[in-house]
Amino acid sequence: MEVVRTLPNRHRRMVGAWCFLDAYGPHDLTTASGMRVGPHPHIGLQTVSWLVQGEILHRDSLGNLQEIRPGSLNLMTAGRGISHSEETPGTHGPVLQGVQLWVALPAADRDVAPSFAHHDDLPVVTAAGLTATVLMGELAGATSPARCHTPLVGAEITLAAGSDARLPLRPGFEYAVLALDGEAAVAGTPVKPGPLLYLGTGRSSLALSAGIESRVLLLGGEPFEEKLVMWWNFVGREHEEIVAAREAWEAREAEASEGREASPPRGAGGNGGGGRFGVVRGYDGEPIPAPPMPITRLVPRGRVR
Repeated sequence: MEVVRTLPNRHRRMVGAWCFLDAYGPHDLTTASGMRVGPHPHIGLQTVSWLVQGEILHRDSLGNLQEIRPGSLNLMTAGRGISHSEETPGTHGPVLQGVQLWVALPAADRDVAPSFAHHDDLPVVTAAGLTATVLMGELAGATSPARCHTPLVGAEITLAAGSDARLPLRPGFEYAVLALDGEAAVAGTPVKPGPLLYLGTGRSSLALSAGIESRVLLLGGEPFEEKLVMWWNFVGREHEEIVAAREAWEAREAEASEGREASPPRGAGGNGGGGRFGVVRGYDGEPIPAPPMPITRLVPRGRVR
């Protein structure tokens, strides 16, 4: 399945605490099997799953089993360690399209206990020709129930054909927009599915218009000043932290291959068995092995290259 990765990119690693953005689809599932991502680990981040079309089945090492559909939010907080899988369920629609995002956890919260939340009832902002569903944070007085660890916002905005609207923004936030479908104009700049439009800080409002019905994803937040080490599925602060997380995942894999479950490391707490990252039960397939560590030392980096 092809994806378009717009964060991190060549020039910019983050927008607020948003540190990763993959967009996929629309994919025709009438002749394809759909998404199939085996169990894999995370630390130091939140995963935000949002669909435009289709369905995805989430499983995690806390024992959660949750199908997500358009209009609902799956939010998984990895904290000190969790593992999960994602796949197209056996009964599904003909098209799959969505985005997968990560939010970096600040230093004070990066080792919290892992958790998962599903939100069906998200707030909606309406204006002339505009409807905005608030996934995370606050927009125009509407606040999502999803838990944020830093000030940020994420919203899907639908623009009716011929619309010309304006949304209030926070000047202290930096913002970016990704087109999901259609052809919209954001702050006078045409956007189509593909690249991410970075808007910077200092804006108190945002002009949006569209000749045909269009959808865009708005991301924003206070500039994240902490330096991060991002490697594979891990967000940390130092090289050694990434090495330890990789070793914990590979140790769990080695134990599982011998038919045993690793004991949780001292101080890590339980996570459904299987050591630091637990075990994802019910997925018909093998976990994803960690890639080799790079030959050079991983260096913490800021939000701009």
